Amino acid sequence: MMIELRHLRYFIAVAEELHFGRAAQRLHISQPPLSQQILQLEQALDAQLFTRTNRSVQLTPAGQSFLQDARAVLLQVEQAAGRAARIHHGQQGELRIGFTSSAPFTGLVSDALYHYRQRWPDVHIQMQEYNTRQQLAPLHEGRLDLGVMRNTPLPEDLQHRLLLREPLCAVVHHAHPLAQATSISIRALASEPFVFFDAQGGTALYGEILALLHRYQIKPYITQEVGEAMTILGLVATGLGVSILPASFARARLAEVAWIPLQESDAISEVWLVWSALRQPSAQMSNMMALLLHHAED
Repeated sequence: MMIELRHLRYFIAVAEELHFGRAAQRLHISQPPLSQQILQLEQALDAQLFTRTNRSVQLTPAGQSFLQDARAVLLQVEQAAGRAARIHHGQQGELRIGFTSSAPFTGLVSDALYHYRQRWPDVHIQMQEYNTRQQLAPLHEGRLDLGVMRNTPLPEDLQHRLLLREPLCAVVHHAHPLAQATSISIRALASEPFVFFDAQGGTALYGEILALLHRYQIKPYITQEVGEAMTILGLVATGLGVSILPASFARARLAEVAWIPLQESDAISEVWLVWSALRQPSAQMSNMMALLLHHAED
């Protein structure tokens, strides 16, 4: 016969009480069925677990050994059940988030991550840095649960919600003639040497900022092409050119770099929360999405 968990619970009760009557009372069943279940267990094990007399019940050596194992099995089952419940309710498990290099500089994202960690400390958050274009395949294939990226054309199976719109700023060396301006028109950068993203880098900011420049009939004079925004800042800090970046990068606080707001109303960049429409969101995903979108509404 198959040994069921109830057999283990019945056996443990008798082993701890060493009395069938008290064990039956503890289990809220009558004594004859309890005795029958213990007998069936012994037959299934092909081992005698108790020595019984009219006056006493004692564990055999086999019973003493089986008691340790039975307790361990029930404990493991209880732990497994508790772990499954915690994962189901989002209190434990894993959450895989893709993010662009600018995401940690946005207060919305960093605040949401902090509050998530405080509320659900047993969920392992795996942060993976990808540019916007690089996140699309992992989201489609299920290797990422959520993506935080710049606005970009999405395949049909990916959904998104707007997290924030942030201004784009001119970035110049602190000794540049424009550095003291409180704001400038984007046309003031038309003749400046640009430090800009590599066209093959896959960042959505490349196309976004180029489109902004083209709307104002500016063809940038690009002298330096790099892959990351922080590298752009580093090169601007050496005086090798100017650039345009989202205002959130100003949190890097490089003393050699000045940030100047652009006057054009369309000089903005959107940050999106993206996920697959083909997969049911886990509780871990739903909790993080709720936090991010709550902060987005504040």
